Parts: sequence; C-alpha cells; structure tokens
Amino acid sequence: MGDFENKEREEVFSKKVRAGKRTYFFDVKATRSNDYYLTITESKKRLEDGVFIKHKIFLYKEDFEKFAEGFKETIDYIKANQEVIEKRYEYSDYNTETTKTTDDISFEV
Repeated sequence: MGDFENKEREEVFSKKVRAGKRTYFFDVKATRSNDYYLTITESKKRLEDGVFIKHKIFLYKEDFEKFAEGFKETIDYIKANQEVIEKRYEYSDYNTETTKTTDDISFEV
C-alpha cells in the first residue's frame, strides 16, 4: 500500500526558481481523489553547518483566488510604499554572479 500512496502524491508539475541564496519550488501534486493542490517550498542553506532548511505551505485550489488577491494586494502595497529592485541572477562558466535590476515586477492571476 505504501507504493500506491506515494504514487497518489507524485508531482504532476514542478517549477524550480533560484533566487540568490534561496530556492523556491512550486509543485503541483494530486490527492487520492486526483484533485490538484500546490506546495510552495522555500529552501535555504544554513550558513553555520550547510544544512538546507525548508519551509513549505500547501495551497488548495479552492483558495487560489483569495490567495492570489491577497498576494497581489500585499505586493502592490510594498511597491507603492518602497522602491522594489528585483535581482536577476545569471551564472557564467565561472559561476560569477551578476545582477540586473528592474522595477517591473508583476503577479498575474
């Protein structure tokens, strides 16, 4: 039965986003009844021992709209009240980090 339960929770879709010292994972998974839900995981290496610490939230499809509305409203508030500079990380053959800045940050629902 263990294999069956693991199969039911397999990732349907996954998106990995590297952002400097943090990595975010957006994973679509399926419940036993084949309803999709989203897990959002932040992974960051702890400086003192190199261990990766992960924080995860589960977002269910019935909450997508309310979550997206709250997320957008919060980001809009920050952008309206402080300058937001988005860092874009690019890695060369020498693993040299360069950043580009932009004020164009959007979250579309």
